[in-house]
Amino acid sequence: MGAVRALKMTTSDLDQAGAILGRHFYANDIDPLAPAGRWEARFDVTPAESVVIGDLRFGRDVRIAFGDLGAYHVDVPLSGELLWRQGDGGLRTTGRGSAAVFQPEGATVLERWNADCRLLAVKIDRVALEDQLSRMLDAPVPRPLRFGPGFDVGSGPGSTWARLIRLLATDAGQQAGLIRHPLLGRSLRESVLTGLLLAADHPYRDRLDDRRPVLAAPRAVRRAVEAMRDDPARPFTLSDLADIGGVGERSLQYGFRRYVGVTPMAYLRKVRLRLVHEELRASGASGATVTEIAYRNGFVHLGRFAAAYRAEYGVPPSHTLRG
Repeated sequence: MGAVRALKMTTSDLDQAGAILGRHFYANDIDPLAPAGRWEARFDVTPAESVVIGDLRFGRDVRIAFGDLGAYHVDVPLSGELLWRQGDGGLRTTGRGSAAVFQPEGATVLERWNADCRLLAVKIDRVALEDQLSRMLDAPVPRPLRFGPGFDVGSGPGSTWARLIRLLATDAGQQAGLIRHPLLGRSLRESVLTGLLLAADHPYRDRLDDRRPVLAAPRAVRRAVEAMRDDPARPFTLSDLADIGGVGERSLQYGFRRYVGVTPMAYLRKVRLRLVHEELRASGASGATVTEIAYRNGFVHLGRFAAAYRAEYGVPPSHTLRG
């Protein structure tokens, strides 16, 4: 995605408009909803690795079907209204002062993108957002993350997040824009992810608001967590971890469920998977194989590893290794 250049253009050709949306966002089918005289779509798009931000206007009433998006997505109307549905959900209307949130999975249809609707469109890489939530919680989380269908951008955290998106949208057409800067860009992109997780509704919102990381957990949980992070390839058993924590197995299980959200062994698996994922992404040119990387990080049953990796990241490990 980082290889895709920023775009700033207008068009009155439906096919060209669809191709632009397909290149920067998602494959689509566009149908005009009424005859139109003179009209003009305007697309200002800023792609930057895990985040794509667009300031988009279509200029006529259209219906657009996308299918599964494969990424998390947020639309923030600056004017007009957007009528949409996803999956088995009903028809929803999103206008100025609110944001529409779309999941990676579920057939997605903009039933009516009004001619006067100008919106900020934010496409967010699925793995990047889920990994950011794990880091914020200091614990692995089940995937995919289920967001509510929308949130308020007229006040509170949502308003701040929307202002950040609008600021970054001004980078469109500027190849030297700060969102792609090698030093500041990563921080800005992480701010987009963090801000969304703090503004939108999802099952972990209360835990983020409480700001209770693992460091606030009982000493037994912290000791077990530190041991797993220090030596993830070690063949830990639940008994080993309980001994490290200085408590019984049942107490350790309870502590992990309460403060981390998963069992100790599930946490260990998540730690190992994250390490494998990072090493696979960095090892394309080193000649290392999936098997070598998996063994090195504590996985001895390759079939179970491959299934767990696909469940976590949505692709087989060999796909990540090939880049």
